[in-house]
Amino acid sequence: MAAANRRGDPMGKRNSGKLDGLKVVDLSQLLPGPALSCMLADQGADVVKIEPPGGDPARQMEPFEAGQSFWFRTLNRGKTSETLDLKSESGQSRLWALVGDADVFIEGFRPGVMARLGFGYADLSARNPRIVYCSISAFGQTGSMAAHPAHDLGAWALAGFLSVNDAPDGTPVVPGVPAADMAAGLTGCAAVMMALYGRERTGKGDHIDISMFDSLLPWCAHIAGDAVLHRAPVRSATQRSLGGAAFYRVYRTKDDRHIVLCGREIKFARNLLRALDRLDLLPLAEMPAGPAQSPLIAFLHESFATRTRDEWVGWFGHHDVAFAPVLDFAEALNQPLIRERGLLVEAGGVHQFAPAIRFRNEAPWTASPAPDLKPALQQANPPSPRT
Repeated sequence: MAAANRRGDPMGKRNSGKLDGLKVVDLSQLLPGPALSCMLADQGADVVKIEPPGGDPARQMEPFEAGQSFWFRTLNRGKTSETLDLKSESGQSRLWALVGDADVFIEGFRPGVMARLGFGYADLSARNPRIVYCSISAFGQTGSMAAHPAHDLGAWALAGFLSVNDAPDGTPVVPGVPAADMAAGLTGCAAVMMALYGRERTGKGDHIDISMFDSLLPWCAHIAGDAVLHRAPVRSATQRSLGGAAFYRVYRTKDDRHIVLCGREIKFARNLLRALDRLDLLPLAEMPAGPAQSPLIAFLHESFATRTRDEWVGWFGHHDVAFAPVLDFAEALNQPLIRERGLLVEAGGVHQFAPAIRFRNEAPWTASPAPDLKPALQQANPPSPRT
């Protein structure tokens, strides 16, 4: 366990927390795996990031601050890094040394790659039976799609999600959030914690099969009922959560900005329609989403077009209605809520998002640096792995 510097020490090497002493070896790159191991590092885990010569591709993603990619720093803070060529004898020897006493191993290669390199679950667990081995892939370790290459957008498309992430004419559009990537990271983090808890009873680790596709699919429980029960396609225009309901919808304002109504509870509809002197339309808010609510949607479109976005913000301040202005990222990150919650931190001349996970009885989180890329290991006599 590394020396504690940690919470309360701006830009210190690592935070302490509930996972102090946990050793993680992470071979993943880009988003899902690094997001998983970042959550572990934020709680004190000792995460060793293994990078190929040339580094994690996220290091090259703009924009840069203080010579480092914002993307890379956000997901790799608090980790250490080693550059290993896993096809070389020295690289493999060093990796064996690291995993010999590791608690968690994370990899994001196509299924079969790690086994061909000699670092599959069977190989590692034979030497370290307690290891929790997490494999993240697009479509899982088994099945006809296992070897199919894809990133986030491919999982969206094949899971049906992209079909309802559509423009008014029904054309699917590229989503603004990598939900499949992040769902895999979140699901992987939960699975790792479960496996570690189970290890306390059994003394043995396990192999976790995390698929971006599998991880995203449960997120459609609120909209996929017709597809599951009746094999009917889901259309945004008739879905209460996708724009078919008047009180869960985006509206354009006078200045070509937008606001949203974001609560379908009838009390919110009553409060708004009373304030707009159209309580006669209230029964429509309780009708099924889609054409039945069209007159109400049309009225709200006309109403919201009479004021600017910011004028509506002021107006809604006096009414109990689930509402929000649509902000761009520059506006969103400069609003008071960000400062009140301490969500964007500047330390050591760089910016970082604070963790979303907070514990009342833990010391406050402090920003930690992300590792610089090191030259590939050249080691004549690497340490032998623990058996």
